[in-house]
Amino acid sequence: MRAMLTPPKTLALIAHDGKKADMVAFATYNRAKLAGYHIIATSTTGRLLAEKVGLEVERCLSGPLGGDVQIASRIAGGGVHGVFFLVDPLDKHPHEPDIQAVLRVCNVHNVPLATNVATADLLISAEAV
Repeated sequence: MRAMLTPPKTLALIAHDGKKADMVAFATYNRAKLAGYHIIATSTTGRLLAEKVGLEVERCLSGPLGGDVQIASRIAGGGVHGVFFLVDPLDKHPHEPDIQAVLRVCNVHNVPLATNVATADLLISAEAV
């Protein structure tokens, strides 16, 4: 009888432009842990994670072009186990309704959500995702 392999859990990584450097730093520090997950990300964040950190990343569209909504849909469908969405609270975002959709769907479906590095550090350190 063959042992069934459990697929890795999926994490969504999203970062506003003003927080992309923080996401790269977080991912670099936690690279070994993150490598054990299936990572999905919005376009630019995903490219940075692949190029600068060396992670395998499934890239969605850019946030303003629908990437946030793509990820929200995956969360609602049960395909995402945790979300690290580094939000820049000091900048305006024309796609604010899409951002709120991600936050709301995490709360509706009880998916762990980190909107800053401190919370992301706690979740990844506690292996809560």
